Amino acid sequence: MGTLLLSIVVGVIAAVIGVVITIIVQRSSARSRSKVIIDEARQEAEMIKQKKLFEAREEELQIKADAEKAANAKMSKIQQTEARIKQRELQLNQQQGDIARKRNELDAMKSNLDAQAAAVDNQRGELDKLIRDAQDELEHISGLSVEEAKEKLIESLKDEAKTAAASYINDIMDEAKMTANKEAKRIVVQSIQRVATETAIENSVTVFHIDSDEIKGRIIGREGRNIRALEAATGIEIIVDDTPEAIVLSGFDPVRREIARLALHQLVADGRIHPARIEEVVAKVRKQIEEEIVETGKRTAIDLGIHGLHPDLIRMVGKMKYRSSYGQNLLQHSRETANLCAIMASELGLNPKKARRAGLLHDIGKVPDEEPELPHALLGMKLAEKYKEKPEICNAIGAHHDEIEQTTLLAPIVQVCDAISGARPGARREIVEAYIKRLNDLEQLALSYPGVIKTYAIQAGRELRVIVGADKIDDVETEKLSAEIAKRIQDEMTYPGQVKITVIRETRSVSFAK
Repeated sequence: MGTLLLSIVVGVIAAVIGVVITIIVQRSSARSRSKVIIDEARQEAEMIKQKKLFEAREEELQIKADAEKAANAKMSKIQQTEARIKQRELQLNQQQGDIARKRNELDAMKSNLDAQAAAVDNQRGELDKLIRDAQDELEHISGLSVEEAKEKLIESLKDEAKTAAASYINDIMDEAKMTANKEAKRIVVQSIQRVATETAIENSVTVFHIDSDEIKGRIIGREGRNIRALEAATGIEIIVDDTPEAIVLSGFDPVRREIARLALHQLVADGRIHPARIEEVVAKVRKQIEEEIVETGKRTAIDLGIHGLHPDLIRMVGKMKYRSSYGQNLLQHSRETANLCAIMASELGLNPKKARRAGLLHDIGKVPDEEPELPHALLGMKLAEKYKEKPEICNAIGAHHDEIEQTTLLAPIVQVCDAISGARPGARREIVEAYIKRLNDLEQLALSYPGVIKTYAIQAGRELRVIVGADKIDDVETEKLSAEIAKRIQDEMTYPGQVKITVIRETRSVSFAK
């Protein structure tokens, strides 16, 4: 038992000693490793120190080089500035020398002028003396004093002024008569334009075609009740005569004629023609036409890029589709004028949108719901003012026929473009007899000159070609003849637009081979 306990104690002591020895060995090894780590750290710190010192030296050298470079640049600028200052100083010295030289020259010129002024004063005194001597001599010769001569001169000038004034007054009166005649013609022409009497037959009648003459009886109805109901509902006179397969609708209002035409078309297609049906169809067609008028106005405004028009103005633009002036469709004319105005305004640097708007609305006075006794330009201006259009638009509408003063640049543009659209070839119809007579008058006028062989009016009377004999008129006389014919046409004839006169002179040489 004691031996076992002893062996256990010995074992424990041995184990403790082993542990102690292990700890001692480990501590010794740790000290060795820490010493190695410290040495390595010292070496690395020394390397970092050397590296940082090297970088600091390099940075110091770079800063020094940059400072030297900046100093050299500043020195160069200072040297350039000094050179410019020296050059400027030389220029100033030279200018001072020039100024001094010019001052000397001016002093010399002043002395010379003073001497000349003194000489002129002397000469003026001598001249005054000569004038006084001449006046005395004239008074002695004429037997009149200066005052009496002035009075006689004033009297003679008064007589001449009275004569000139009388002649001027006569000229003014003649011009006033011509202007009054011209103004009267303008008013008459404008009235004709409003009612379009020149083409009344063409513009106040619509021909309604039917398949057979049997339908005429159904349209007339028993004792004429159907046709009376139709005339009362549409306000259009319906003429049923012996014309085969046709009925004539007569009326001054094109909208009413269109309503009557469409109503007749629907009644004939439906077959039920009696007074109640007639009133129903006419009311329906009238509503349809009204919607079409508004739609036409809206589509026209959209096509031209015009926005913000009052609904009543849009409706009036649509009504232009059913109105004509001298045979020219009013809506087509207004669209054409609007586009021309926009083009011309763009060329002149003005606002093309305002010009296009004024061009479209310039003739709205021809399609009002009421017919006041006003020229269509002034009526259109009042309508534009009523519907809050801008003042320059209103002035352009009212002044395009010179009823009021033109206060904006849009007004002459609208006036010119209106004339261009109306005067272009084929724009407006005229009576055939008047057209043929005008062409004959053109040709006969040119034929009345000596040396003219043949004349031809071409391009609907817009150009007159004159053929002259080469043996009777030379080149110089050809130019004179062209100018004379143009002046005579301008003075004696009335025509739309302008007429181009072309005088042709040919030299022909003919030989025969035998």
